[in-house]
Amino acid sequence: MSNIVTFGEIMLRLSTSAGTHFSNAGSFQALYGGAEANVAINLAGFDHTVSFASKVPDNALGLAVKRHLQKYGVNIKHLLFGGNRLGTYYLDSGVGERSSAVIYDRANSSFASVKDNEWNIEQIFENVDILHLSGITPALSEKLAEIILTLVKEAKMRNIKVSFDINFRSKLWNHDQAAKVISTILPYVDYCSAGKMDALYLLGIPENNTDLPDTEYYYQKMHEKYSNIQVFYSTIREVHSATSNTLQGTLWKDGKTYVSKVHKLEPIIDRVGGGDAFSAGILHGLLTNADLNYTVSFATAYSSLKHTVYGDCNPFTVKEVENLLENGSAKINR
Repeated sequence: MSNIVTFGEIMLRLSTSAGTHFSNAGSFQALYGGAEANVAINLAGFDHTVSFASKVPDNALGLAVKRHLQKYGVNIKHLLFGGNRLGTYYLDSGVGERSSAVIYDRANSSFASVKDNEWNIEQIFENVDILHLSGITPALSEKLAEIILTLVKEAKMRNIKVSFDINFRSKLWNHDQAAKVISTILPYVDYCSAGKMDALYLLGIPENNTDLPDTEYYYQKMHEKYSNIQVFYSTIREVHSATSNTLQGTLWKDGKTYVSKVHKLEPIIDRVGGGDAFSAGILHGLLTNADLNYTVSFATAYSSLKHTVYGDCNPFTVKEVENLLENGSAKINR
């Protein structure tokens, strides 16, 4: 299997129970998660060798993060300790017409407040096949945006593939800020998670007024702008309620779009981490040279399964995902 390194922030997640509003919460369920950490955990679950680079406080919460990552088989040799605090986010779990809501409490966290690149570049890239990043990290500070740009440039100098999930978060920065930074990163990217909204509002792609389906049009236009990107992928989600969605995966490579079947997600137990699961599923397929129809179908099934369990990371194995692909949902395995 491949050797992967991801770089980003992992946070303490405090969630309300279903049916409880933030203002009435008397307790929270404590979990740990973050986009790049979730991808690392998911890929480790597929038996890839994965390291996660980040920084957490040198206290009991930092130790809890370390143990959380190690429990899932992620190497923590690039996990630094120091700084003031662990970033936190609160999740109000939506039900029916009431959508889920997130409150971030991550300012001045150990990771977000780094002033210099504290990670050893040579060690991070030793025997690495792919570097995975997301647009959440450069949104946290100008210094982290600089570090991300350094990492992608160094990866390309070493012929290491770069995977980038745009992962726009409106609570962290606006479209103009994101577009400016992301435009400096994408010229070094090989695999990119980007959909229609990213194309329109962050990459400056004009709206589709052609006869082409949106999936083909926006991928084609994004590739024309960034011809270095070999693979684009994203999901199409229809939200009927907070606990009822449909999900379809798409992948573009060499001018051809591959599409999964539509999965009905109902009831949704926990949507957070679904996109990270899809990214991990796509990367797993690419790293194992799997058929692209299989890859997008596998990634979408893997993401759909994530919606059935609590927490940011996805515990399902390749065999369990393939069982869903072969037999469909709701069938008892005896």
